[in-house]
Amino acid sequence: MNIHKSYYETLYSRPVVALSGYCAKYDLPDSLYAYLAYGGTTGSAKDALAEGMLALATEKGLLQPGQTVIECSSGSFAVALACAHSRHPLMLCMPATVPLERQQMLTKFGAQIVLSNYVYGRRGVEQRAQEAVEQTGGYFLNYFDNDLNAEFHRRVTGPNIAKATGGALDAVVAGVGSGGTITGVGEYIKAWYPDVKVVAVEPYESQAIGGGYIGRHNIPGLGAGFVPENYNPYIVDAVMAVPSHTANVTAREVLETDAIPASPSAGAVLTAAHQLMAEHPDLKRVVCVFAGQVLYEWAAAVQPGPGCGQ
Repeated sequence: MNIHKSYYETLYSRPVVALSGYCAKYDLPDSLYAYLAYGGTTGSAKDALAEGMLALATEKGLLQPGQTVIECSSGSFAVALACAHSRHPLMLCMPATVPLERQQMLTKFGAQIVLSNYVYGRRGVEQRAQEAVEQTGGYFLNYFDNDLNAEFHRRVTGPNIAKATGGALDAVVAGVGSGGTITGVGEYIKAWYPDVKVVAVEPYESQAIGGGYIGRHNIPGLGAGFVPENYNPYIVDAVMAVPSHTANVTAREVLETDAIPASPSAGAVLTAAHQLMAEHPDLKRVVCVFAGQVLYEWAAAVQPGPGCGQ
């Protein structure tokens, strides 16, 4: 019998699939692959990440049984935490501008909502989280600035990609949201296969990583508007920027060519990989990290608006 002890076990071992239809359409080498990191309640990689970070925090003695988990999030990571099978009370700090419908949804999942004055932006939300830690003795997960984020990807995502491909890779392309995926995967891949190129992707309209203009965009999960503390620039060989419209078009394309319901962030990563292979014909074996899929019933409720970090 091959019965999993938990649904999350299925999220820790995700497949690498060949994008044969997309490659045929654009006459690309049939060695462009996608690592489907998504799954679970939110249809994104955040479900496995939330459960994994909580497990790692417990393993390291940072999170005690029954201790309140505190986080600054109102998007898919917030939903993933609220649905995680952790048995920890959850307190979510967010700006007062977060739509009431989303606040109500998270409350229904059992989260306590703490609002911050929108005037102070991210700093205000983090300050409210620190105050909550002092008041409750809770554990601030802080996934934008917590190496457990990257550690999850060093233990799970990177090894999964290496195992599936046997290390026969020329490049790995991943988006930058919290910075954990690109850092964890990049550090693991570079440690074992130093010649493999690691490429980071961000929205063209918000180029914090590349040092360009920072503005609003429409690629949920990417481009938080600042350089995440988790981000390790030393393992990144190139940063590529993709317009929101192009990312959304490519996401629909890969649904048509390969039946993969890719999110706009996955569309951005695939667009960058396509451009990379066109500009560098020697890079033939490329893996894209698809961190999300489109779940139509959840799209309006879970995904934050343009320019919102998750």
